[in-house]
Amino acid sequence: MTMDSNSGSGATPSQLIDARIKELGDWRGETLARVRALIKQAVSEVVEEWKWRGVPVWEHAGIICTGETYKSVVKLTFAKGASLKDPSGLFNSSLDGNTRRAIDIREGDTLDEKALKALVQAAVALNLSAKAARAPKKTKSG
Repeated sequence: MTMDSNSGSGATPSQLIDARIKELGDWRGETLARVRALIKQAVSEVVEEWKWRGVPVWEHAGIICTGETYKSVVKLTFAKGASLKDPSGLFNSSLDGNTRRAIDIREGDTLDEKALKALVQAAVALNLSAKAARAPKKTKSG
């Protein structure tokens, strides 16, 4: 029996992401596994989801980023990337939009792991600040 990632197999999002990595079986799977590990290192409370018919999604107080795989790139799309500082210049795709920004990783690319973790942490901080701004306030101080 094979596991169809689009079926209602009852698999958890993390198991579906594991299956996608294994199914790719090439540099894209290795890259997806590496960025997944970095995201988990950056944010220990990260929640993995599986959305839009097979896209790995990492969330904490909102979407951090998605990890789509294409023939020639692994694309990390940050939901609120346009609002994030990117001092290391990781964003190299979807630069014209008002909201999202993406990182296209090609075979053989060297990823700045420290910069990626900082970007993930900044995305979580932005999600948390947006969530706090929506929460009812009791009083303002200082």
